[in-house]
Amino acid sequence: MSANLELTPPSPSAEVEEPIIELHNISLIYPNGTRALNRVDLAIRRGEFVFLVGQTGSGKSSLMKLIYRENDPTMGLVYVEGQEISDMRRSQIPYLRRRVGVIFQDFRLLGHKTVFENVAYALQVTGASRSVIPRKVMKALTLVNLREKADRLPNQLSGGEQQRVAIARALINDPIILLADEPTGNLDPDSSWDIMQILSKVNARGTTILIATHNQQMVDVMQKRVIVMQRGEIVQDMQRGMYFTTEMRRDSLTLGGSSL
Repeated sequence: MSANLELTPPSPSAEVEEPIIELHNISLIYPNGTRALNRVDLAIRRGEFVFLVGQTGSGKSSLMKLIYRENDPTMGLVYVEGQEISDMRRSQIPYLRRRVGVIFQDFRLLGHKTVFENVAYALQVTGASRSVIPRKVMKALTLVNLREKADRLPNQLSGGEQQRVAIARALINDPIILLADEPTGNLDPDSSWDIMQILSKVNARGTTILIATHNQQMVDVMQKRVIVMQRGEIVQDMQRGMYFTTEMRRDSLTLGGSSL
């Protein structure tokens, strides 16, 4: 499967170790008093592929929402490409989200629009020229191997195909960062592997990828950087890591053997 999707590669002059995402002393307390994150420090380098793992409620989704300004931290600073985004004006947030693509577990496709129209919509809302939309949409659909299904509606696709549409939509604005929150949570093993292969190709083109997941087998097979969260804190950070660490097993036993 080949395509020439116009993704933005890392700058040739950028230092290899330059962080593209930085969280400094981040805490997040929701209005109901729930502490989702507690003094989190994190740096992700440009071009990395990172898995974020942990039990439900460990803070994975809350952390990712800070990066695309769905949430604001209660304390601490969040940087994307060196820019502090925590106090970014509301008018600037749409520009941030063009640079940070997001994939959700539930696809969030528009049921009355075709595959082509769902992907094109992400360009239309940014005011893209009508002349460039068809070319960019078809390149994105080619990357996810859905070019031949551009005229289908979402309910005419499998779950794996719907998630591939969501990936194409997230990539259409050439993001420098791609966040995926449980992207294979509703998929069978074959479809899950297809999604991970696509994300690996996107990463190889220069896009930084952060995936929150419960998919233990996928994490173990891919051997990427693995960040483990518990109770709103990062408890382990491993290069070429595995999913189910000693700490997570001990925590599971402490909580009564609840499954991940």
